[in-house]
Amino acid sequence: MSYGDVTKPLRGPEMGDKEANVYDAGLGILIEDGFISKINDSDSLISEFAPSWNKRTTNHDGALIIDAGGNAIIPGFVDSHTHLIWSGDRSNEMALRQSGLTYSDIADIGGGISKTVSSTRKSTFQELVNIGLDRANRALKLGTTTLEAKSGYGLNTETELSLLEATSKVNENTNCEIHATWLGAHDIPKNMEKKEYLNELINDQLPKVCEQGIAEWADVFCEPGWFTTEETADIIEACNGMGLGSRLHVDEFTDSGGLSLAVEMGSVSADHVACSNNESRSEADKSGVMQTFLAGTQYVLGMKEFPPMRECQENSWAFSIATDFNPNCNTISMPFVGSLATHRCGIDPLSALAASTRNPSTTMGYSGGELPGTISEKSKASLNILKSKSLDSWCQTPGMNPILMTVANGHIVK
Repeated sequence: MSYGDVTKPLRGPEMGDKEANVYDAGLGILIEDGFISKINDSDSLISEFAPSWNKRTTNHDGALIIDAGGNAIIPGFVDSHTHLIWSGDRSNEMALRQSGLTYSDIADIGGGISKTVSSTRKSTFQELVNIGLDRANRALKLGTTTLEAKSGYGLNTETELSLLEATSKVNENTNCEIHATWLGAHDIPKNMEKKEYLNELINDQLPKVCEQGIAEWADVFCEPGWFTTEETADIIEACNGMGLGSRLHVDEFTDSGGLSLAVEMGSVSADHVACSNNESRSEADKSGVMQTFLAGTQYVLGMKEFPPMRECQENSWAFSIATDFNPNCNTISMPFVGSLATHRCGIDPLSALAASTRNPSTTMGYSGGELPGTISEKSKASLNILKSKSLDSWCQTPGMNPILMTVANGHIVK
């Protein structure tokens, strides 16, 4: 019931093809040991595994039965770009933006990333863990069962390692599966020259991050005023040499060649990419670099132009969507991001769902077919029961939660 190999992303019209990607009503899903082992007619599954079941009870013959009541069931969301752990508050920046200051202007007067870094450095390890747990569990309640979490608010070796360790600790204590990314190259510390910090990143932070073994990828804030494409290339070449892959922040504010660099570096994804040119988008698709659009950022910054999802779909270029949860874009709701994709970017709800589940799951480092993001036999048992019989409802209730129940990696979310 789905297009081909579920380890590959969907593109173009196949993203919104309900006939190929949506099961008929009346089927049941058998979950064993955290994976979907069988999808078949509900009555047949009940007859085989819980023959004495009646609708007044949930446990029979050793099986726990969840009656979805005819409501739609969709995969758990895969949020492939978050800044999960940081402390502090930057809500004052809204008024600064409304007064005419840009993102760069706010950074120059002591706001932005550096303000969050200062607060995060003052937090204890346990405080950071507690912050991360609260946010991961809020994401779970909104249907996210897998997410990527970046460091980047330490900007020194000690705090970056602590943020990654806190991410690992959160992963151990939540049913939301979390994958860590090292983002030491998020900004330049205020007390250092860029050249000095680049040396620290490559010769101190990177080796210790690799020795720690928590981060699965590296990221770089590759934007004018932060890290150039040349500096980004130097960092990622060093990462590649130590066996650490990359997912890059590029072309958010201007087309600086970042998406083409991600192709050259063999990154698994290039994120933001709001300003990338079409030639680089085509190159990315051919080389297997996932474009990940973060429409929430455009929304909170008050930008008039939203990511070109419709254009990518029309050209059959693979793409994903994610929250970009951070102090400046303070939403961890994939249904809200789906609302932006449909209401502002012009793609249909099923295509937006593919961009929130199957497509990002292909960038998360899984091997074989046992990955989240699809409802298929052998895939991870991560799924959401909606409050509606229509799957289109998943992204049509901005400000309200469309999820009735979530199963995350085989565990029922309370």
